[in-house]
Amino acid sequence: MSRFNKWNTLRNQILAVFLLAMMIVLLLVGSIIFKQVSETLTAHAKRQIDQTAKETMARYDGLIEQINLVSKQILTNDVVQATLFDNAYGRPPAFTERQRLSSVVNRIQANADGFYRVDIYTPDYTNLIPLDGPHLDEQVGRTIINAVNEQKGALVYIGEDPSDDNYFLFMRRISLLDGQFDNGGYMLIRIMRTYFRPLVGPLNHYTIVRDPNDDVIQTSHAEVIDYLSGTKTSPDWAHDYVITTETSFHTGFSVTLLTPIERMTEDRSFLLSIILISGAIGVMVFFVFSFGLSTYITKPIMTLTQAMKKTHVGLLSQSPQSVSSIEINQLNSTYNQLVEETNYLIKMVYEKELVKSQTELKALQAQIHPHFLFNTLNALYWSLDEKGEEPLAQMVMSMSNLFRYTIQKTAGDDWVTVEEEVRHLHDYMRVMQMRFGERFRLHTRIDPSVLSVALPKLMIQPFIENAVMHGLANKSEQGEVCLFVKQKAEEIVITIKDNGQGMTPSRLSDVRASILKGFELKTNGTGMALSNIRHRLELYYGPKYSESFTIDSRVNEGTTIRFRCPIKPIDKEQRRER
Repeated sequence: MSRFNKWNTLRNQILAVFLLAMMIVLLLVGSIIFKQVSETLTAHAKRQIDQTAKETMARYDGLIEQINLVSKQILTNDVVQATLFDNAYGRPPAFTERQRLSSVVNRIQANADGFYRVDIYTPDYTNLIPLDGPHLDEQVGRTIINAVNEQKGALVYIGEDPSDDNYFLFMRRISLLDGQFDNGGYMLIRIMRTYFRPLVGPLNHYTIVRDPNDDVIQTSHAEVIDYLSGTKTSPDWAHDYVITTETSFHTGFSVTLLTPIERMTEDRSFLLSIILISGAIGVMVFFVFSFGLSTYITKPIMTLTQAMKKTHVGLLSQSPQSVSSIEINQLNSTYNQLVEETNYLIKMVYEKELVKSQTELKALQAQIHPHFLFNTLNALYWSLDEKGEEPLAQMVMSMSNLFRYTIQKTAGDDWVTVEEEVRHLHDYMRVMQMRFGERFRLHTRIDPSVLSVALPKLMIQPFIENAVMHGLANKSEQGEVCLFVKQKAEEIVITIKDNGQGMTPSRLSDVRASILKGFELKTNGTGMALSNIRHRLELYYGPKYSESFTIDSRVNEGTTIRFRCPIKPIDKEQRRER
């Protein structure tokens, strides 16, 4: 979240509000225009599809009418009428007359498209043409013949030829033109399937032709037939296509057009593109003007803000005058007056704090003169050594080293090496072991490359003391304190870990809170409060390293403290003096 705070400026807020208002207006206007125009385009496309369906149906009506006219031409032919008239009055046609009849019928149908064959039968269903073959009732059945008789000479669609699915059957009764219009016979017409083939439309544009029985007889694409026959899965017609059906009132045939929806939305897509491009251009133009206006409004405020940000260097800087509104100029003038009056106070406070910090560092040292103490301890050491009290003598020597390290003052005595600090820790632990026995052990693991690195004196020892006094003192089992110092890049990482009684979560929370509070010095023997150590890190190294100070603890598992320090070699002159 913090990385976005730099964009949360007054100028950006003004710019965002302007752009948001503009985008809302463009969105509303664009949506209304798109909706109105797209509805108009869709309605126009649907009217075009309906008109196409009607025109296609009219074409098929014309095809059926052509079959009707050609069949009428045959049944009204003089040769056909004469032959059927003679047959009706008991004079069956001879073979030559049937050949002549076949020749006349073939000549007429040859001039018509789609006709494959025209058969003529007598009223008792026997063949006149062709000269041989099955009778009429063997091909279409008595039920259909009766239905044809009921139509009294009108053209009747039968359906697909049972003997060959490449043809469709039409039939009509032939009435004698003798004034009585008696039944002279029947005409069976075979029309080729390709006669009903639709005109090839655009890609993915399907045309389905159905007969009066609602059976599909033709389509512009074979996969539609496969789907309708159940042998192939169809596309999602309802979602992908607009379905339009037109049925002929006269013939009962119907035409279904499946038009891809994407064809109807082509213009809508183009319209949407135009609206989006226009909106983008509008937003860009509005952005340029909004950016200029917001910059003019906020630039003086940003200049004043930049001046105020410079306070982190210790001195307030004045904000330059700018051409702006009266209110901004008054704010700028008032700020500059405040800067002049505050700079002096800041300088004085800074100097006082510097003196105070140095005083706090010196207060960490003991204030008693050490010489008489060292002399006394040395005398005690030699006395014990002469009496053979070696353990006591070593303990006195460790105490002498401990006091000398802690309270003796020399030039540059504020800084020691890691090696010296560790040696001091071992002296401290020998004194503690004399007091508590072998209950405590100190384990150290020091990276050899950091032994010469400089540290503020007594930077580690207070943590060891806290571990012994507060973590291990009440522990009946073997207590251990581990010190790890390792190099990481240009820093050293110091870790102190014990296996003491640890702290409860609430106690740990209180300790962490007290560490963050304080600058006051608290003592317990030679130990210092953890808050003081954190403060020393800040005084010597700055906030970056004081914030690296962490403490973790678990009940009956122990406590771990970790912090970082920059690598600083010890001064050679100071080393010689020590």
